[in-house]
Amino acid sequence: MKTLIIIQARMGSSRLPGKVLLPLGETVVLDYVVKRCRKVVGVAEVIVATSILSQDNAIADWCEQNGVACFRGSEDDVLSRYYKCAAQYSPDYVIRVTSDCPFVDYEMASDLVKMMEREQVDILDVEGELPRGLVVEIVSFSALERMNRIGKEPRHREHVTYYAYEHREQFTRKLYRIKPVLNQPHLRITLDTEEDYAVCESIGAHFRDNLFVASAKVVEFLLKNPDIAALNAHIEQKLVV
Repeated sequence: MKTLIIIQARMGSSRLPGKVLLPLGETVVLDYVVKRCRKVVGVAEVIVATSILSQDNAIADWCEQNGVACFRGSEDDVLSRYYKCAAQYSPDYVIRVTSDCPFVDYEMASDLVKMMEREQVDILDVEGELPRGLVVEIVSFSALERMNRIGKEPRHREHVTYYAYEHREQFTRKLYRIKPVLNQPHLRITLDTEEDYAVCESIGAHFRDNLFVASAKVVEFLLKNPDIAALNAHIEQKLVV
């Protein structure tokens, strides 16, 4: 079974421009994401998928300087970008990760790969309420191809797997249950705003010598430091339209 991780990344965030290359710990945000993804067991390749816009040259340059595979495609049609990137590698399965999740849970991702090897379904649904910023998705390449071919609405093109959640009956699926310690939906461990960055900076500073700190330890840190967790507790996630 050949599995890829594709990390979507761009510089043009409306609320926090250039967020993926902001300093974090001893390095930058994107370095956290890539290196933690490379810790996922059973993955053949980790690729950053960015756009062809000139503002995203910085991401492509960073990838080249750091030996990271990079694919460039549409800015707005993210589903197309994902599909075309994956198609170059002929995978069986694709894990979707976003570059604004520096503490992505590579242990959970490894469990998902192992479960997918057993179940061989289109998609694994993650059961439980994770902090925003830890979840990853794994889908079959054949399902990704179908989403790209059938999903026509703007929300389907912008949000890679959205079609599969609107039309659940069209895809084979199994449930993956998260560890109870991670069931903390009130926490934000993502990077959309200045407040989110302040939280991530605090985490990076506390675990400065450990880029691979377990996501469960990050959750524990925030639960023990509610003043830090409160910095971005008021932030509302953008709605899908």
